[in-house]
Amino acid sequence: MLHELQYIVQQSYKWNTQNIKTVLVTVVALDGSSYRKPGVRMLISEEGDFVGAVSGGCVENEIRRQSADVFQSGLSKVIRYNGKLRLGCEGVLSILIEPLHIDENSYQRFQKTIESRKIIECYSLYSENVLEMRYSQTRFICDGAPLFSYDISMDSPHLQSFHQTLLPIYQLYIFGVDHDALPLAQFALGNGWKVNVVDSIHGKGEASLFPEEVNYIKINEDEVSQLSFDHQTGVVLMTHNLIKDLHYLTQLQHQEIGYIGILGAKKRKKKLLQHLEEFSPDVSNKFLESIHSPCGLDIGAETPQEIAISIMAEIIQIQKNKKSDSTLDQDYHITINHGI
Repeated sequence: MLHELQYIVQQSYKWNTQNIKTVLVTVVALDGSSYRKPGVRMLISEEGDFVGAVSGGCVENEIRRQSADVFQSGLSKVIRYNGKLRLGCEGVLSILIEPLHIDENSYQRFQKTIESRKIIECYSLYSENVLEMRYSQTRFICDGAPLFSYDISMDSPHLQSFHQTLLPIYQLYIFGVDHDALPLAQFALGNGWKVNVVDSIHGKGEASLFPEEVNYIKINEDEVSQLSFDHQTGVVLMTHNLIKDLHYLTQLQHQEIGYIGILGAKKRKKKLLQHLEEFSPDVSNKFLESIHSPCGLDIGAETPQEIAISIMAEIIQIQKNKKSDSTLDQDYHITINHGI
């Protein structure tokens, strides 16, 4: 995922500016099953340090040993790791190990791409043939242009290709600053998401109550449209205030949002949506059916931490397309007949 690549690029840039060489490791193919899938990456420094992982911890030492040749020669190599023979796993991994150098221009270009929330296309061209594997390399492309420099002279028609599309880093907006917002922000950060906590301009919340990585926003309650939303965005309303939630919903209905959840009981949801229909008669059924409330998977959560876990689980389930987006309760459904 993109947040993992972001951390790899940041660490490679840091080590490279200290004249420490780095190699990029990418799983490019899998025969059978494995803990992680093709496209997962890690970074290794010539001093033996590494960030990221391509397995549950069973392959990394072998990869570090194999990377010594790449540091010495400056040429890529592809190895096959048979988990069936060594670990009892059911998969055989094809792993590309290649030199990676991030200079200032490349790093700034990559950071701007992340901030602009653009899609990155990744192409790992590789060969397991001993005579061809030296030409193996990964190209990261955005808007048709490479983010990092690569050697065109290394092209070969005999290379296989692994393609991966990296969507923008998932961002979460938490509307509300009470004590139950904190564990949700913490868990979301731990999952690599960008977290925004939204408070009313007249609210009494404080940014110091949240981790410094959180983007703490104070806005007027009618300025929601000034925020940035897309399909890689989740919104959770946990203001504990029906009027505030209603005010936010009337503005959110016009935004592209991947997930929207509201904290509260089913009776509260019914009352809230009835008010929404009265306040905004043109609200669409599609928007109503996209609302998850009570938000979170039903795991019997009681504490703020458990509730946060249930919300995270539901967002990930929707994000991974593991179930339908339609989550209106079977015992309550609003149908709007416009013009009647």
